This record gives sequence, structure tokens and C-alpha cells, in this order.
Amino acid sequence: MNIPMVDLKAQYLDIKDEVALKLEEILDSCQFILGPNVGALEAEIAGYIGTKHAVAVASGTDALHLALAACGIGEGDDVITSPFTFIATAEAISYLGARPVFVDVEEDTFNIDPAKVVPAITDKTRALLPVHLFGHPAKVGTLLETANTHGLKFVEDCAQSFGAHYKLSQTGCFGDAGCFSFFPSKNLGCYGDGGMITTDSDQVAEELKSLRNHGSLVRYHHDRLGYNSRLDELQAGILRVKLKRIDTYNRLRREKAALYTAGLAGLPLKTPVEITGNFHVYHQYTIVTPERDRIMAALSDKGISSAIYYPIPLHLQETYKGLGYKVGDLPVAERLAGQVLSLPMYPELPSSAIDLAVDTIRACF
Repeated sequence: MNIPMVDLKAQYLDIKDEVALKLEEILDSCQFILGPNVGALEAEIAGYIGTKHAVAVASGTDALHLALAACGIGEGDDVITSPFTFIATAEAISYLGARPVFVDVEEDTFNIDPAKVVPAITDKTRALLPVHLFGHPAKVGTLLETANTHGLKFVEDCAQSFGAHYKLSQTGCFGDAGCFSFFPSKNLGCYGDGGMITTDSDQVAEELKSLRNHGSLVRYHHDRLGYNSRLDELQAGILRVKLKRIDTYNRLRREKAALYTAGLAGLPLKTPVEITGNFHVYHQYTIVTPERDRIMAALSDKGISSAIYYPIPLHLQETYKGLGYKVGDLPVAERLAGQVLSLPMYPELPSSAIDLAVDTIRACF
């Protein structure tokens, strides 16, 4: 049996006919840039997330970059964020000439530790950028209170958390902006790159619409230095087909996660948690174990994929060597980087594949 980390073909075959009709409609219209499907998707996602605005951009990385820019982050500013995430989170800060300030994460959720945030705030700190890693919401209430108390912008990295809830509210509806990725493997993914920024601020939304389109709101009138970051109409059409099914996709992910957790119960490893009041959408199902290498090898022998997200925390990446962090500075993130292992996770994952993975892992102990 060959079990991939994610099977995009299985999902595509289920929606193939509807996708084909949508693409044919767009091709016949010959409207490919900022067309009606982009506008419709923005309205639908704003309604789903519960914000006044949603602004589509070309990627999740651009969503973070432009959201920070629209919030006024720039040269010489500090932005506090997590070291245990994909590098795009920190890249977006660096693109603006700002400095990422990394604070450690929680053992159980892998998300930024609110208790470590306040000691990291200085007179240069301008924003707080938490990540809802693997689909589990960060502790938004405490983090948002800290941001408000210290006058910081609050931008959420929701790249892995589309549909996740914090106390009945969707991630991406808190603070100044929520940033989503539509990379193909995401819970809501297109067939290329794509991103979205949600906000309740009229000013931020206006800035974003200008920034994504060469600094222009009126054709050939450029009020600021902008970017070319427009979501393709074709991708917007595909996302509209999938958005109607996102709650089903997330429900199925939660069911798969429950099977894993039940099957791995009693073993000397940590399975994912769901903090009371949160709604986890399991972009990844990630265990923590010192026996990672042995388990990876055993899974591979059975044709079962696994992956390490992420093997090197950002504060120890070569590109951020100049920030002066050293091994031991953020011990929880460093320990997790040496022990986390993500197992296959997608809505169509067969229960037989989960059984095989569980049996293989149990045999390792």
C-alpha cells in the first residue's frame, strides 16, 4: 500500500465535473484578472469568516506581507512571532525592513506562548503575529489583550487554519487582519498559489486593494509603490467550488484525527490536543516522540508517508543568523523540531490506511 501525505487527486475526482464547468465559464468570459469570481469569492469568504472585508492576493506569503504593510509596519519595527512555523511568516516581516522577534511556543499546541510575549515587547515592537499552527487556534484572547494593552497591531497567520474556531469565532476575524494561504495542500486549496486577507477595517482593505494592484485604485493612477499580487480568476473559480465543501472537508479531517488518536492511545508519545473552546481542523496530524527516526523508517518500509514540520526552528535558520539567536534560546521550539512527526492527513484518507499507520507505529514500541 502506498499512502501519501495528501492525495489531491482523490478530492479532484469528486469535484471534477463542477470544476470543469466553472473553468469553461471563466474561459468563455475571457475575464482573467480581478474578474467576477474574485469578487464573489471575497464576499463569500468575508461572510464565512465573519469580517467586513476579504481581499484576494496571489499567495499566502503575499497575504502576510501586504497585511503587515497595510498595517503600517516598516523599516526599524519589531514584530513578535513564532519560531515554529514555515519561514513565510518571518519572511513577510523581513520584506518590509522590520525585524522578526521570536518567542517560544507551547508544548501542547505548538503555538506561540502568550506568557513569553510580554517580556519580549520593547519600544520598537509594533505588531504581534501569531500562527494557528497545524489548524489549532492560538490563544487569541490573551494575545489580543496583550496587543491592545501595548498598542500593537494584531495580524493572524491563518495559512493552516481555514475553518478553525476560537470560542465560536473563526480564525482570521480577530485584530487587524487575518492571512490565509490557498496552496494546493491546504484545507481550502486551489490548483496553484493563492491567498486572502480578511479585515474589519475599511482603511486596511483600501490599502490592500491598492497594494495588490501596483499601488493603484484608479487605472493608471498610482498613489503608492505597490505590488503585482492578484489572485487569478481561474483559481478563484476553483476555490468557490471547494468553499461550499470546506465544512465537510474539515469534519472528515477531524474524524480521521480521532481515529489516529484512539489508535495511538497508551503509547509513550504525544498526540495532538484540542484546547477546550477551540475547534481544530487538522491541517496536519502531528505526534511528538523521541523515537521519530525509528517510526519514520518503519512507516516508510510499509509505504506510508510522513513528514517533519519543521526540522529547524526559524531562529536557528541560516538566513536569520544575524539576529543573534543561539541554540538553547527557545528550548521548546528546538525540542519540538527534533521530535515532531506528521502523519498522512486529508479528508479522503481511508480508515484502512490509518489502521496500517497505527499498527506500524505501535509495533515500534
